[in-house]
Parts: sequence; structure tokens; C-alpha cells
Amino acid sequence: MLTFEPNRTALLVMDLQNDIVARIGDKAIVTLERAAEVLAAARRARLPIIYVVVGFRPGYPELNARNLALATVARDGRFVVATPGADIAPAVRPQDGEVVVLKHRAGAFTGTDLEMILRAKGIDTLVLLGLVTSGVVLSTVRQGADADYRLVVVKDACADADDEVHRVLTEKVFVRQATVVPASAVVAALQEA
Repeated sequence: MLTFEPNRTALLVMDLQNDIVARIGDKAIVTLERAAEVLAAARRARLPIIYVVVGFRPGYPELNARNLALATVARDGRFVVATPGADIAPAVRPQDGEVVVLKHRAGAFTGTDLEMILRAKGIDTLVLLGLVTSGVVLSTVRQGADADYRLVVVKDACADADDEVHRVLTEKVFVRQATVVPASAVVAALQEA
């Protein structure tokens, strides 16, 4: 049975930004709906909510041309901080007091102050959701597991451009390091917390 200790659990809302939502297309609609449900339940349970967003300064000084995955970001002029495409999707926008962590790579931990924030709050359990499964979710699961966090991945509040990649990751890869459940299970567990 899935249970949470609210004072030791945080919800990570990752990369639910306008440009990423647009790239995922129609399946992002359901992902955002499930994410909004989990977000509302987390707020009612008074969990710390931490948004993780990708963003860069104008001119992309954080990027190296050798990073093939991010080279297209600079070429296309995406994710410059404070531009509409980098904004968090309206359905899941942060409320006052909710932390936003800016990242420059795929994972939520790489080069960010996320771990410091989690330690300061005494967090040992992370509930993960976001776009895309093969990007921020995969990288964060791997890094979070290596840092000994208890991880819960909200399967239907994540999506990938490739449905088969999402399926393999959530059904075969993540289950080795995380509990993978639907949004309804997280909402039910948070109601009991």
C-alpha cells in the first residue's frame, strides 16, 4: 500500500513548460490533467512542491555544442528564461511560496540547488511527474536513486513523444529504482496522509 509522510515527502513538477507541452502534443493534455490532480492533492496534504524547469540565459552560455540533445535548443532559440515558451503551463502554475528550481541539463539534480533544498526540508521521498519520460524523469530517477531517495513516479502524469519509450521506461526500467503508480494512487495516498 502506498503511503506518504507529508513532512518527509516533496512533489517534483518537472518541465511542464509551454514549449515542451507543445512538442508532446495531444498526449500532454491528459498528462497535465493528471499532474493538476496530483498537485491539488499535494497542496491539500501540505507537501512541499518544487517545480523544476529548464532555462537558459540569452546567448546560451550554459550550453556546449558537444551536447547533441541541447544543441537544438540553442539553434531553435528555445527556453530562454522569462520567454513564453519557457513558462510553466497554466494548468499547473506555481502558487506563492512554491519553489522553482532552474536547470540547464536533463536531470533535476545536475548543476542545481535541488539537493540543498531537499536536505534543508528533511525530504527523503520524492514524487515525480513531468515531461518527458526519457528526459527529465529518467535522469532524475537515476540521480535520485543514486542519492538514496525513495522515489514514486506518477506514470500517467508523465509522457514522452514516443509511447513505446514511455512504456518501457515506466514498466521495465523505473520499477527497479522507484514505485511506479497512476495519479489516482498518489491522490488516494495523499488523502490518507
